[in-house]
Amino acid sequence: MIIAIVGPTGVGKTKMSVELAKQLNGEIINADSTQVYQEINIGTAKATVTEMAGIPHHLLDITDLESEYTVFDYQNDARQRIENIKNKHKIPIIVGGSGLYLSALLYDYQFSKEDNVYDLDSLSDKEMYATLKKIHPDLEIDKKNRQRLIRAYAKYINNSEPIENQGGQNLYYDDVIIIGLTTNRENLYEIINKRVEQMIENDLIKEVRTLYQKYPNSKQLKATIGYKEIISYIKKEISLEEAIIEIKQNSRNYAKRQYTWLNHKMEVKWFDVNYDNFEETIESVMNEIGNKS
Repeated sequence: MIIAIVGPTGVGKTKMSVELAKQLNGEIINADSTQVYQEINIGTAKATVTEMAGIPHHLLDITDLESEYTVFDYQNDARQRIENIKNKHKIPIIVGGSGLYLSALLYDYQFSKEDNVYDLDSLSDKEMYATLKKIHPDLEIDKKNRQRLIRAYAKYINNSEPIENQGGQNLYYDDVIIIGLTTNRENLYEIINKRVEQMIENDLIKEVRTLYQKYPNSKQLKATIGYKEIISYIKKEISLEEAIIEIKQNSRNYAKRQYTWLNHKMEVKWFDVNYDNFEETIESVMNEIGNKS
């Protein structure tokens, strides 16, 4: 059996995955495209040692900010981890909100090293459009059509075909249970806003300043929500207040895109999270797993 815990940013995936790992003798595999990178911690909401609760976590902090880690790399690495965990007679628990990573791992997408496919979910339409126009000033494209922007970005920047052209209709594994955690929009947005404020209190600005000085040319640093906005503040392009507003807005927009991907491309069993009694949600998820196994 393989369990995937999916959902938008901030919904409670980390806590659920750890609790399931405790009860089911599992190990956790990261499926967040930003958390594979070393040193970006506060803004990516990586699980702390305390939050991990002694449960083995895989594919966290595996590459540096100057390296390029593609979906092809993730697919190979994560599938190998799944086999290793199963060989120990334990249950692989995949947790994350990066739709492309999750789909590449769990469905029959076929990549090659030359495809050079990257996760574009963290990029806004405006950012993709600006980059495309900078490289190809004469390119005519609707800056509000996200699907066309992604296809153009894949062609001109990633040098690859869009993921839709690379299979992915069927599950790669026949023993996968995909659990989605959700909450109403108002509550989710409140959670996201509070999380951003907590990140600022936890010295996100100091972390970004240090990393930007160390890796001024890092593409990943400049593309990750929470980091790209603070970099704009450091460069005096916007005020701190504007940067925080942008982080919140970009995080909320990212959550919308996560829902869209998960609903349209994956077979998810959704659960409304009871934040007043999280144990109740754990019990509901465990019952679903018991019924499916």
